[in-house]
Amino acid sequence: MSSRDHDYVSSEKTMLVNDSTVYLTALPISIARIGFESGTLSQHLFYGLKAGGFDVVCMEARQVNAALSAMRNKTDRNDARGIAQILRTGWFSPVHMKSREAHGVRALLSTRKALLSKTIDLANEVRGLLKIFGIRLPKTVQHGSFDGVVRPMVEMDDVLAHAMLPLLDARLVLYQHFLELDRRVKHAASQDQVCMRMMTVPGVGPIAALTFKAAVDDPARFKRSRTVTAHFGLTPRRYQSGEHDNPGRISKAGDRDVRATLYAAANALLMRTMAGSQIKSWGMRLMRTKGRRRAIVAVARKLAVLLHRMWADGTEFRSEKVEGMA
Repeated sequence: MSSRDHDYVSSEKTMLVNDSTVYLTALPISIARIGFESGTLSQHLFYGLKAGGFDVVCMEARQVNAALSAMRNKTDRNDARGIAQILRTGWFSPVHMKSREAHGVRALLSTRKALLSKTIDLANEVRGLLKIFGIRLPKTVQHGSFDGVVRPMVEMDDVLAHAMLPLLDARLVLYQHFLELDRRVKHAASQDQVCMRMMTVPGVGPIAALTFKAAVDDPARFKRSRTVTAHFGLTPRRYQSGEHDNPGRISKAGDRDVRATLYAAANALLMRTMAGSQIKSWGMRLMRTKGRRRAIVAVARKLAVLLHRMWADGTEFRSEKVEGMA
């Protein structure tokens, strides 16, 4: 650290919080602010340094990387000096640090998703192995009845039983743990007033409500509800230069799990829900003119705006008032 960087300190995100706090407190200089890039340990480092009494800022990693890429030599000392300069000038976007509760919900949703994915992978592995022996399973076998359908077929052949029964046992255990996590997710949604209010919107279930709530964390950090759609990558890209003005596909920025759940909720609203609403009527009209995929993405954008506004205002869903909100 050079003497020119006394007012601003940049800390490596891989340092332990306790060691960092002790080291920074012992420095014979006055620290105005600490800045670091966003990463996997950002939350732990941010709140740990906050508890130590420091003014901490987490900066957008892409912006920091773009600024540091202009430096000729990349060293830890040069990176620290560059981050301190970025922090001093203010040319950065601060990253919102989610609460521990939000990260706990996201961890619950992630583990549920991981177990479901592994269960499907093992089921597909069983399907592929059975085809070699001339056994073709139906395409629509429910997860709960998969073991009851396949196990009798496997036990009839000693060769298959010797090779595949452990695979079926492993899949069954994973599926049982998935059911337990799925129950916990639904229970968490039923105990949350915000999620219960969001679930009054057609197509929005406990998974979509919890995913959206955990990703936003604090509705006040978005001044306008429309910016939520851009934050989660549901707005089109745009390239404008001189006479060129080319809008593209959606940016797919931000949390892809939120984007996927909003897309699934919009698809359920248009294809599965029987209750009528203005948002469904608008989506069906858009589907006839723009196609199914574009209509679902447009409805997903409107759902994001609607859910955020309901959360921010504490209002209830009213099907006759949806049309003018997005």
